[in-house]
Amino acid sequence: MAKTFKLVLIKPSHYDDDGYVIQWWRSGIPSNTLASLYGLARDCAERRVLGADVDIEIAGYDETNTRIRTDRIAREIETSPAGGLVMIVGVQSNQMPRALDIAAPLRARGIAVGIGGFHVSGTIAMLPDIDPDVARATAMGVFLFAGEAEDRLEGVLLDAFNERLKPLYNYLNDLPGIDGTPVPHLPPQRLLRTAGALTSFDAGRGCPYQCSFCTIINVQGRKSRRRSSDDIEAIVRENAANGVFRYFITDDNFARNKDWEAIFDRMIALRREGIKIKAIIQVDTLCHNIPNFIEKAAKAGVSRVFIGLENINPDSLIGAKKRQNKITEYRKMLLAWKAQRVTTYAGYILGFPNDTPASIRRDIEIIKRELPIDILEFFFLTPLPGSEDHKVLHTKGVPVDADMNRYDLNHVCTDHPVMSRAEWEGIYRDAWRIFYSDDHVVTVQKRAAAMGLSPFKLVNFQIWFKGSIDIEGVHPLESGYFRLKSRRDRRPTLPIESPFLFYPRYAGETLVKLARWGGLWLKHGGQALRVRRDRERLRAEYADIALTPVDENETETLELFKGRDADSFVARQKKIAAIKDGVAAA
Repeated sequence: MAKTFKLVLIKPSHYDDDGYVIQWWRSGIPSNTLASLYGLARDCAERRVLGADVDIEIAGYDETNTRIRTDRIAREIETSPAGGLVMIVGVQSNQMPRALDIAAPLRARGIAVGIGGFHVSGTIAMLPDIDPDVARATAMGVFLFAGEAEDRLEGVLLDAFNERLKPLYNYLNDLPGIDGTPVPHLPPQRLLRTAGALTSFDAGRGCPYQCSFCTIINVQGRKSRRRSSDDIEAIVRENAANGVFRYFITDDNFARNKDWEAIFDRMIALRREGIKIKAIIQVDTLCHNIPNFIEKAAKAGVSRVFIGLENINPDSLIGAKKRQNKITEYRKMLLAWKAQRVTTYAGYILGFPNDTPASIRRDIEIIKRELPIDILEFFFLTPLPGSEDHKVLHTKGVPVDADMNRYDLNHVCTDHPVMSRAEWEGIYRDAWRIFYSDDHVVTVQKRAAAMGLSPFKLVNFQIWFKGSIDIEGVHPLESGYFRLKSRRDRRPTLPIESPFLFYPRYAGETLVKLARWGGLWLKHGGQALRVRRDRERLRAEYADIALTPVDENETETLELFKGRDADSFVARQKKIAAIKDGVAAA
């Protein structure tokens, strides 16, 4: 009779400002790391790597939509004939304190626990000494995993089964190929806990650029490693068989995946078979210069695209080593996506050294008026552990917040050279209100109608992004449907509240939030309904600066190209273009 080894994979959440785990009835974005590890573990189970007489039973939990009961997990492993292992996976810096709090009661009962993810890998890759939270994990007897688990998970499982786990598994200098490796997978019952049964996979890893605020290049490397189009087809067919058709392709920059065309062609072929693929991808601001990239993306089912715009000030972009972002290309790129009826998201970072509240307000108004961006999301410039920015501050001894829970891009974590913390936090909150003002929400809906899209395609996202900040107090990327709170799942540094205080307040907060969400729906949904009724006229007549085709003289007229180093940048670009034209003519 086979024995059972229990493997528990946990993707942790993190704490809100009141110390409660951020958790939802339905969460927004699924964890690709959890799916990748689950797929690798499933392959190990099928190959019976622990022996012909040992079954591996896998449980995967995303804490953003599932309460983690460490007492139950410990009991299941303690009663499992072959023992077990808990792996806390994909841990970002802001999730490290919560990961340690999950690990502590398990270790107290002698359960084997490991932690891996960007915080562990990033700090080991970039810092000369041990990060305090990583040191705390080691002191607790938690083993650490740095790097990627393809071709390595089997060894960890064998070590756990034979009770010979090492303190550290470091594979940062030996990143594996991912072509032909087991595909990411999450059970359908887990996907139903996300908004719209959305799943994820990475078609490739690594990014060639050198942005100083980025951790990915120091963890996944700058060399492109890719899944084959056969791998992508296997992922799509398996999920389609389970009724799942929506994907977040998590490549940090899919436009730099060298196999993008083969992957898109395969997705197009699958759509022609009747598999209704809808996908979200992330790209850079130069993707429109790749022949056929945007056109094929739309045919492959890409309905939303996230673009790392980051800023419209050339000096800030160069300072952050984001030299690939050229403001003279922004409108061309965005209009190319709009022509394919793809919803455009853009990330925008606040807090570059020369930012001020006044300059940020000016820049957002320019974006609203001159760039056809549907959804804009804001982030604090944050020295994330694992980034070059963090390493520089660490090396110089510049004070940064010690509490990793704050490193979620939604909190100030260090001082700014010009703004006070209060000013920085204030303009961050104002930025959301400025972009998602009532009049601009309607403008974006009208632009959608003018391009032949239903404004209802956008209103859901507009409400989500506006309400997440204003109502829930969390970044939209961390948001979800219906906030859940458990009284006992509070940060250990804060007291457990009395049920006579907690539950009435939680009920009251929930009712107020539901009323406010309902108000947003009535207001913006009503606006979208009016725009849709007028869509034929808007399609024929509506025009604004943002939708105007790119003109070679617009650098002389648009505010985007004036002030804050933009004018000197444009002059340099014209000089470079003239030199190239001269060389070509010669």
